[in-house]
Amino acid sequence: MHHVEVFILVAGAVLVTAACRRRGWPAPLVVVGAAIGVSFLPFIPRFEVDSELLLEFVLPPLLYSAALSSSYRDFRASLNSITRLGVGLVLVSALAVAAVFWWLEPAAPFAVALVLGAVVAPPDAVAASAVGRRLGLPRRVMTLLSGESLINDATSLTLYKVALAGVATGAWALGDGLATFGIAVVVGVAVGLGLGWVVHRVRTHLDDPVVASAIGLMTPFAAYWAAEELLGSGVLAVVTAGLYLGHTSPRAGYATRLYEGPLWSTLDIILESFTFALIGLQLPWVVRDVIESDQGLAHGIVLSVAVLATAVLIRPLYVFSTAKFDHLRMRGSHRPEHDSLSARESAVVSWAGMRGVVTLAAAAAIPATIDGEPFTDRATIQLAAYTVAIGTLLLQGLTLPWVITRLKVGSGSEIADDAAQEAAMRVATADAVQRVLEDQRPEWTAIMGEERAEKAISRLSTIWRGRAAAAAVMLDPENADDHLPDDMDAAESVHGLGPAGRPATGQLPGVEEASRAQRLRRDIVAAQRGVLMERRDAGELDETVMRRMLRELDLEDESLSSSWVERIEG
Repeated sequence: MHHVEVFILVAGAVLVTAACRRRGWPAPLVVVGAAIGVSFLPFIPRFEVDSELLLEFVLPPLLYSAALSSSYRDFRASLNSITRLGVGLVLVSALAVAAVFWWLEPAAPFAVALVLGAVVAPPDAVAASAVGRRLGLPRRVMTLLSGESLINDATSLTLYKVALAGVATGAWALGDGLATFGIAVVVGVAVGLGLGWVVHRVRTHLDDPVVASAIGLMTPFAAYWAAEELLGSGVLAVVTAGLYLGHTSPRAGYATRLYEGPLWSTLDIILESFTFALIGLQLPWVVRDVIESDQGLAHGIVLSVAVLATAVLIRPLYVFSTAKFDHLRMRGSHRPEHDSLSARESAVVSWAGMRGVVTLAAAAAIPATIDGEPFTDRATIQLAAYTVAIGTLLLQGLTLPWVITRLKVGSGSEIADDAAQEAAMRVATADAVQRVLEDQRPEWTAIMGEERAEKAISRLSTIWRGRAAAAAVMLDPENADDHLPDDMDAAESVHGLGPAGRPATGQLPGVEEASRAQRLRRDIVAAQRGVLMERRDAGELDETVMRRMLRELDLEDESLSSSWVERIEG
């Protein structure tokens, strides 16, 4: 594919995505549909992309970005459920698809059928997550879907490699497959943790957010290539590094977090748009390959529809038949007992099985020949894989919003719980501010005298508690009495005060006083950030609430760095 054609493809896909975001439509589905329509135009060339490009340059950043934004605590708490789908369901789906293919194509070796099973087994949560966020799915459902998508690619790609080896050798050994999988998991996780630790140590000592963000951009590729070179799972290495760095990001510089968020969101849109557009554009050419082969289009269509039906039906059967394992809890987990999926939520999960980038990349990567011999039924296998990818995107993707709405699955209670948590944190951070002010007492006493220092500390303490109480009452009005300070005048004293808790008298402070006030505000922000991390690590604060409040503090830090005092001191 020429670089100009790639640019035109990406630009067109991004424009369609932009229009979808503006109107609230599911972008992946519309991009695929538009690409299928465009592919029938006579002047559209065949877009052939090296499968290694998709596996090594598109997949790692997408997985890394998803892992960065995931909650390690939620992931760990739901690990049994995530493993049930990300490993167990992938293996069952692959075997079921392989069995159907082998039944309809008995002349093909079972290893060839297993290649197809591995290709179509892993769902892609991009489309499902977009719909879920828009319709407000409960956090435990979103955690399960995103967690599944983070590890199912590793399972399917490892199985894919084992199946290809079986095609090449003419034999497939279960023991060898399990050994390969075990090595891939251990090496992949080890590489991801090691690289994540190194990157975290580096970025905590950097005060340049641009350089830190550049290192972050290189991290998923380094993790993937290093793990693959050591016979490990590159996917697991990327996911592990992303989860580790996402969990430890509050200890990095605030500017790095503010830089990386928009950066990864932008990159996600470009890569996802490109991938889904490529899926739609390649379908007619895959059909032509089947026609030109000796396998027959009619037989290929029948086989593809059977594989699609198997892939769609096996998911709900597996989800509901293994639902009892969702009640298991890991030792030391903070997951509440009532946090298991309900029957309605399980129904939503069972219908969120859309395929995506891994299916496309693995199908394109099937070699044309092995040991000089043509790969058996390659064109038919690719047609079946594309049928599953496009069929699930259009069938399940278009109906998933209706399923969610019809089953009345929502996150209304979580919104109230988040508000209550945030209200409690506002009050808790006010206590941290009080401790910071008390630490200033010796210095202020030396400068202003004991009486004036006491008065200043008392007034600032009253201001901060009043501000925290006012925010807490607005967030959680049902428990207002629990958030109000004992002195009701404290909340009223907020009026007429500047943002730093200084009287808005209209008098301009001197540089020295302003600098001292700025250092105080930085200490206050650091103390509040410490409370958030402490409560998060103790399991008392949800990751989503922490990150929302952490962004406020990061913006406060940013405003301090951009102030006139900072420019004078610099």
